[in-house]
Amino acid sequence: MAERAGGSMELDGADLDVAELYAAHRLSLTRLAILLVDDEASAEDVVQDAFAALVRRGRSLREPGAALGYLRTSVVNGARSALRRRRTARGYVPPHDSGPPRPEEVAVLAEEHREVIAALARIGRRQREVLVLRYWAGLSEAEIAEATGISRGAVKSSASRGLDALERMLSGQEAAR
Repeated sequence: MAERAGGSMELDGADLDVAELYAAHRLSLTRLAILLVDDEASAEDVVQDAFAALVRRGRSLREPGAALGYLRTSVVNGARSALRRRRTARGYVPPHDSGPPRPEEVAVLAEEHREVIAALARIGRRQREVLVLRYWAGLSEAEIAEATGISRGAVKSSASRGLDALERMLSGQEAAR
């Protein structure tokens, strides 16, 4: 596709003047799009996107007469996409905002954090390091292995054993043992 002066493109030996095509068919294509999307701004966007796609695709159109058919198809498909996006946006329900936490929720959460920190202090050093690096620092197994100087397998087993120990402590099972 070779672009020529004045906005025309050479299409396999034939000239397609996009500016003339735009001037001649923009309004009818916009009316078509308005009927499909029921919104003038969206319709104009759909037609603009169709012309932009025509310019990008110009070489694959074998004859200038095919350009108008391509534009109509692009407008219809673009309108369908716009309607799908609109339907998706309208169907979105944001998560319920419960507002700031109540004082009793803050107190319970603070107590749970204290219990976890106390239990974490009672497990082994390696298990504590692995759990803190994994769940607080967000490191991967490979990063933890590098940071602690142990193998990835040791990271996995330390994490598993540490979590089991914390679960027992926090559920009160350790007192029964």
